[in-house]
Amino acid sequence: MATDEQDFIELETIDDNGSSSTPEGPKSTTSMKGRRVPLTAPEKQFEVLSNADMDGGPTGSGWFREDLKASGWDDLTPAELEIVQINVGKLCNMTCRHCHVDSGPDRTEENMDRQTAEQCLEVILESDAHTVDLTGGAPELNPNFEYIVDTCAENGRHVIDRCNLTILTTEPYQHLPEWMGERGVEVVCSLPHYREMNTDAQRGDGTYKKSIRALEMLNDAGYGKGNPDRKLTLLTNPVGAYLAGDQESLEQEWKDALKRNHGVTFDELLALNNMPMSRYLEWLMEKDKVEEYLQRLVNAFNPSTITGLMCRNTLSISWDGYLYDCDFNQQLEMNMDLGEKDRPHISDFDLAEWKRHSIQTHRHCYGCTAGSGSSCGGAIDE
Repeated sequence: MATDEQDFIELETIDDNGSSSTPEGPKSTTSMKGRRVPLTAPEKQFEVLSNADMDGGPTGSGWFREDLKASGWDDLTPAELEIVQINVGKLCNMTCRHCHVDSGPDRTEENMDRQTAEQCLEVILESDAHTVDLTGGAPELNPNFEYIVDTCAENGRHVIDRCNLTILTTEPYQHLPEWMGERGVEVVCSLPHYREMNTDAQRGDGTYKKSIRALEMLNDAGYGKGNPDRKLTLLTNPVGAYLAGDQESLEQEWKDALKRNHGVTFDELLALNNMPMSRYLEWLMEKDKVEEYLQRLVNAFNPSTITGLMCRNTLSISWDGYLYDCDFNQQLEMNMDLGEKDRPHISDFDLAEWKRHSIQTHRHCYGCTAGSGSSCGGAIDE
């Protein structure tokens, strides 16, 4: 394990000012799109995934649809709509090496406008969805962020803010810990590791110190102290080509380490597998680990996770209002299959039609069904 972690640390890492910390690689990287990397195109990512030579899983084929069928699922369909997840934009103050959204400071064009936000809110308030999950990029950078939160909170919806932590240390957003607490927003914060070296390796030099400062700010606002109205959740992805560890045992380890070393507390830990797409797929290709990692996911395929997959209870909406089965499909531009609508939009969403549709899948879906499973809500089969 140490070898791969060292390999990961040797990669160029970009801080939130866009500066590279090593001589190799691009010097002023913002995003793959900004670097005009061919892999930015979803069809190129599908090509890499499809050409990987794998076996394993219940069928031995290494193809997700075949393993679904072998597990008794002729078709993957929705259950009840519980969560509306809105990716409000790809603009971010950071450029993290594992990012499946390819977000960064240069992604200024992909940002949800007020009209689309209004259309999203209309669907949310007309549905039985109890949770609104705001993601990005850094969702706080969208000019409609506070308006969306206010509207949802006022109408009894539970709101989740998927926060990169460092954004809370910047001057325009330092009010947010207390502001969100007053509205009962759950803050789900990404932190690769409770150790500085591992976190900075994945997210850029100086990230860890800023993250700890943000956690202190959240604690000062009453987050992470057992109050269900000010819930602080940490989310971790493995550093390297590994699956997420056991969520329950990791949580206590993290709580002990962060309390002991920094005096900060949190309520829950979510452990997610890295998805083989976008910048993480780029790293796998650089290290010649695509087939190794995909094979690891396939070998760990767990049929008992299928019932709880997030694509079955979540509607994913892009910054421009188009509909997808999950945030991963959204980034791969796998349009939701709603019959005659080639690219369904939130403006013509129909709940009954959504309940009947078939969920789109591909090889990246093994990332959600490996081991204990991995979703935006953490492990599925605990």
